[in-house]
Amino acid sequence: MKNTRRLKIILLAVTLTALLSQCAVIDKIRGKKAEDREPAELMSDGIENMNRGRYKAAGADFQEIKDRYPYSKYAVQAELKMADAFYIQEAYDLAFDAYAEFEKLHPKNKEIPYVIFRRGLCQFDQVKSFDRDQSRMLRAKEEFERLIRLFPKDSYSNRAQQYLRECLVSLSKYELYVGHFYFAKSKYQAALDRYLYLVNTYPDMGQHQEALEYIAFCRQKISEE
Repeated sequence: MKNTRRLKIILLAVTLTALLSQCAVIDKIRGKKAEDREPAELMSDGIENMNRGRYKAAGADFQEIKDRYPYSKYAVQAELKMADAFYIQEAYDLAFDAYAEFEKLHPKNKEIPYVIFRRGLCQFDQVKSFDRDQSRMLRAKEEFERLIRLFPKDSYSNRAQQYLRECLVSLSKYELYVGHFYFAKSKYQAALDRYLYLVNTYPDMGQHQEALEYIAFCRQKISEE
């Protein structure tokens, strides 16, 4: 009985030792694989991580391609995917800079229309209301206009046309808002200047008629003063 129990203990110990050794070998192989992934595998892993919403992990995969395989055929794609990962995470300023760097390094790349379009979106998406600072909206407008000018027949230019109109509407609403602010403060000359700028710069965005009415009010008030 004692010999049987001892034999079972020995067999169990041998089995556990074998299992532990096997796990150690597997871990070692996996560790080596993680360190020595080829560019194609890194790109595949990065795209899979992007699709699964693991954007930081995806960014790490793309960055590894850039760092370890800068002359690989996947390096350029990794640069663009890095910018996309920033954009999806709403790190818009980082994405804007990454797209700008891509355009600077690869000005003839076929993805440049897409890059300019995304640069515009990086600015556009940060403006939440027309009654707030519109400097980003102005930059978005410039990017969309540049895209339309450089690549008029590209599909992204068609999409940029829609966003450009939204930019112009927001900017015209802002000018009307500021004009009304000055008018309410009895600063009629300042208000007049904003209304005149609106009708001259954004004539067909929906605020034109109201601006004309207030231009008349301002001139009347100024003449009375």
